[in-house]
Formats: sequence, C-alpha cells, structure tokens
Amino acid sequence: MKTVLISGAGIAGPTLAYWLKRAGYAPTLVERAPALRQGGYVIDFWGLGYDIAERMGLLPAIGRAGYHVREMRIVDDEGRRVAGFGTRVFDELTGGRFITLARSDLSRLLYDAIGGSVEVVFDDEIVALEERPDHVAVRLLRGGERRFDLVIGADGLHSAVRRLAFGPQQAFERNLGYGVAAFEIHGYDRRDENMYLMYTRPGRMIGRFALHGDRTLLVFIFADDARRWPTTLADQKATLREIYCDARWEWPNLREALERCDDLYFDRISQIKMDRWSRGRIALIGDAAFCVSLAAGQGSALAMISAYVLAGELARAGGSYQDAFSAYETRLRSYIDAKQRGAERFAAAFAPRTSYGLWFRNQVVRAFSLPGGARLAVGRELADRVDLPDYRWDEQ
Repeated sequence: MKTVLISGAGIAGPTLAYWLKRAGYAPTLVERAPALRQGGYVIDFWGLGYDIAERMGLLPAIGRAGYHVREMRIVDDEGRRVAGFGTRVFDELTGGRFITLARSDLSRLLYDAIGGSVEVVFDDEIVALEERPDHVAVRLLRGGERRFDLVIGADGLHSAVRRLAFGPQQAFERNLGYGVAAFEIHGYDRRDENMYLMYTRPGRMIGRFALHGDRTLLVFIFADDARRWPTTLADQKATLREIYCDARWEWPNLREALERCDDLYFDRISQIKMDRWSRGRIALIGDAAFCVSLAAGQGSALAMISAYVLAGELARAGGSYQDAFSAYETRLRSYIDAKQRGAERFAAAFAPRTSYGLWFRNQVVRAFSLPGGARLAVGRELADRVDLPDYRWDEQ
C-alpha cells in the first residue's frame, strides 16, 4: 500500500485523502494549525466542485450549513440601495446546483468525510524534504523524520511544500493589486438575512453577510499600493483603520467591532502561476499549485477538482506516479489557465480604483436584472469547460 503525505487540512487536502483512501492508498494529513481553521469568508459553490461533493455524499450537510442568498446589494454612504440583483439567475444558470457557505464549514464537512480513517497530525509542519530513489524523506517540525512514497502540497497560497520543492513564493506569485481582510462578530444589530451587502468607495469595499448563530461576516477588499505589509494583528488593524478612515455607512460601528476582534484573516489577493505542478515524487494541488485568487470565487471548488483528478489519475496509473502526475496536469492545465484569466478580469470589480470605475461597475451590476444580462456577463465564468472523469475506485 503506497503512503502519501498531504500537507494541509483545508479543502484540497481532505478531499485528496478521501479519494486516495478509496483508491487503496494510505494517506496522512499534516496541518500546521492546532485544529481546523474557523472563520474566514463565505464562498459561492457550484459546478464540478458541487458534483464532487455529491459523489462524496455531502450535499445534504452542505444544504444545512449553507445559505440561499436572495440578493447582492450595493449601498451608498447612507445605506441606500444604488445597484444590485436577485441571485435566482445563478440557480437558473446552474440548474439549482448553487449554494453559498462558509469556507470553514466546507472544510469541516470534507474533514468529517474521512471519518477517522486517515492519520491526521495537527500542530505540525514539513520543514525539510529529500527525494530518494524509492521514497521521500520528510522532516516534521515536531514529528521528526518520516518517509513516504509521495508528498502532496495542499497547503494553499503560502505553501511550504512548494517553497521546499520548487523555490520561493515570489518566483510564482503574481499580486493582483488588492488586499483582503475578514472577521466575524457576534450579536451585530443590523442583519439582512440571505443578502450580501457591499459598500464601496474608490479602491475600497466593505461587505456584510449574516451568518447562522447570530454571527455576521465582514469582508474588506482594498487596493494595495505596495504599502508595507502588516504581519501582526495590531498592525493589520491599524492598516484597516487607516485605509477606511473616511468611510461612512456602518464603518464607525464596524471599527469598534474590529478593535474587539482577535481572529482576523488578512492577506494579499494573488495568483500562483507555475510551469509545472510536480517534481519527482512531489506534486501540488489547489491554491498551492495554481491559486486563481479570492477574486475568482471558485478556489474551493478548483481545489476539490484538482484533488479528485490527481487521486483518480493515481488510481488509473496503477502505481506509476510519473504517468499520474503528467495526466493530472494535462487534463487540468488549460482549464485552470482560463480560470486565472477570468479572475484577472474580475478582481477590480470588487473595489474599482476610481469614481468612474465604480459608476461603470454599478451599471454592469444593474444589467444583471435585465433579461439575459447575467447570462451574458457571467454565464461563461459559471461554466466548467472540463470533463469530470468517472474513475474506478477500488474500495478497501
């Protein structure tokens, strides 16, 4: 039985572990965090990722955890609606197979799907890799030396496996010119159920979304003009206060909530572009290989697709990891390239840098409510132009 070390217990990692187990492999998950991550942001989930979740039997649980958003609404300084559209059109474009849910909830459901059948090591990380003729020698920060037949990096935008096996992040990262922050608050007195609200000024956006359990998600997207990037929680909060210092709408209340926050997601909106996703016995999936960026809205689904295809190609190749890695990349490369190009076009729509850009974005949003408008604007982006193979899974 071949052993596979998977770095990362977010979306791609547990999905890969599930399907590798089905294929007769012995996967081990290692996650640097002490537990599954909470908070973050919500994702729109559809297409082939949705199909894979169905094959894993997760749709009922996803339906209970998720949200059926009725409207995306853009508001002005006083909270008045200036543009927006009903989201029923997305149900129409996807045949009803569309839902919004917290990324952390999807991660938890995927983790639960492996149900204790896979070794999981939390609060540890890979610090060294050495490929040898018949295995990869791995050194863990706390777990010492171990050996595996294969190592897969599913550890996101800031992948340690990519850094150790392929080189520094700056060699592959393309900054799209924006930053993002997100946090949750409890008991916020303004809730608009199943509605996503956006407040925008040139180069800045605040999004608000009501979550289950009297929680509210706040998302901030802002132009990143090569400022000194903050790394501590205190500096990140100070950066947001500076960027939004003259914002109106609900910012005064949200600023107070920010001060009480102790779990803030804060990062650049970037893409990862690599000439190849594998080297020897080591391969990358999901954001570690090809982060399309948060702006694309499909990172979680693409992570699941890449995990499913890699596991399936390993199952199909009968032990030849070289053939499996090559087939995995051949099947997905052009598809991922197209998704990355779409994300580049879409990134500025969240927080256009000029007043004219805001006006034009709002006109496009208003066109969504016209017959055929949404299909013309986003129908191509919603389409998954790649076939999802039916691999043969040898149940163990």
